[in-house]
This record gives sequence, structure tokens and C-alpha cells, in this order.
Amino acid sequence: MIELQAVSRHYRAGGEVIRALDAVDLSIAAGEFVAIMGQSGSGKSTLMNILGCLDHPTGGRYLLEGHDVGKLSDDARARLRSRAFGFVFQSYNLIPRMSALEQVELPLVYQGARDRSRRAAAALQTVGLGARMRHRPTQLSGGQQQRVAIARSLVVEPRVLLADEPTGALDTRTGEEVMEVLRTLVRTRGITVIIVTHEPEIAAFTDRAIRMRDGRIVADERVA
Repeated sequence: MIELQAVSRHYRAGGEVIRALDAVDLSIAAGEFVAIMGQSGSGKSTLMNILGCLDHPTGGRYLLEGHDVGKLSDDARARLRSRAFGFVFQSYNLIPRMSALEQVELPLVYQGARDRSRRAAAALQTVGLGARMRHRPTQLSGGQQQRVAIARSLVVEPRVLLADEPTGALDTRTGEEVMEVLRTLVRTRGITVIIVTHEPEIAAFTDRAIRMRDGRIVADERVA
């Protein structure tokens, strides 16, 4: 589904060239649950941004379902990003005045979709929040807020869900519950889920762990 061929991302800071990604080759199949691991500055967040079409490579090719993303216009890439990808972040990014249902409806409003309430309610049911639809963020625990964020990413029916440190703001038990939700989505809906994490305990929930250092992949292992 995803294929990177010698993908690089270089930045210039003053007179120095920063190699955030350095000729990365990577293939991810549909329905895989993958962790991208590494310390700060390893390139894992840059890789996530390129995979989600939030950034573009300075070298190499990015193929999504056989299509060369690099050949798309900015508008076409934005449309692809909004329909093919769902995003989950560490900070939830919920709007305080909105209920859980309204939060999940929001991407559908931007798309001009119909039947928004039904689809948003179904997404909240999927993550186990059917009884919390009218609650605002201040009335929800951290784990419940992250589940709202997951439901919001799911409501557009993405083919790939990208999660950047999705458990970073949660305690251990709640983080494990969120990871179980993600693992269930992979198993039952066939969504490709890619998470960025520096925690081995979180990566253990996935099927495959990719380790990065200095902009390169240094290990790519199946998780027992």
C-alpha cells in the first residue's frame, strides 16, 4: 500500500544541511499495524509527516497504492490527505465548547458530507463512547478524549490512520486501553495503522517495529 524509494528530507539551517531523512526505503502493506520508533531527532516524526502528505520529500519517490504522490499538485495532495488519512495526536486537539459528537462530525462538515450525525455516532460507538456523545472534553477523562480523537479520524473512513505519540499524555493503563482500541481497528476493519512512539511497551501492541536513528531505518522487526 505504501512504498518509499530512497526518500530523503533535507533542511538547511544556516550553512548546515540537516538530513532529517536519508535515503529511506520502506514498504507497508494494507492492514498492517506498525510502530515507528526512535529518540528525538531520529527522523520518525519527519517520516510520519511525509507518509501523511503533511510534508514532501526532497529526494526519492513516495508511492501510495501505486500512485506517485510527488507528482500530485498541492490541491490534489490536500484532497488525498483529507480522504485517505486519519490523524491522531498526543494532545487530542479537541475544541472545548463542542460535544464529543460535534467533534467527530467536524471533518464531515468540511467535506460537505450528509448524514453526519449518524456517521459520527457510529464512529463513537466503535471506540466505546456511545454513552458519552453529548459530553464536552472537560467531562471526559484523558483516555476518553483520545478515543474521541480516534473516532474523529475514523469518521472519514481513512485507509491509513497515523498516530503521533497517541499515548504520550496518558497513564500506563489508559495508554494500553487506547492501544487496544487501535489494535481492534486493525483486526476488525483492516485499517493500516502507523504510530510514532519511543516506548517499547506501546510498540509491543503492534505487529512490526521500525527503529530509526539519524534519519535512517536501522531495524525493521516483527513483533512477537
